Amino acid sequence: MKRLFAVVMLAGLAGCGADGEPIRPKAQANVGVGSNGVTGSVGTTLTRGNVSFGLGIGL
Repeated sequence: MKRLFAVVMLAGLAGCGADGEPIRPKAQANVGVGSNGVTGSVGTTLTRGNVSFGLGIGL
């Protein structure tokens, strides 16, 4: 739980521009229909230079 909180706080710090230029996140959402029913997923990606960090969840 502490690690998740730390990751969220660092992402917020990077997003507000306190350490330089703000990072604009990219968001994705996917919905699929198949023989197993309806599935979905959401995620976000933060990119700065050559470094990229992604976080997502499947529903």
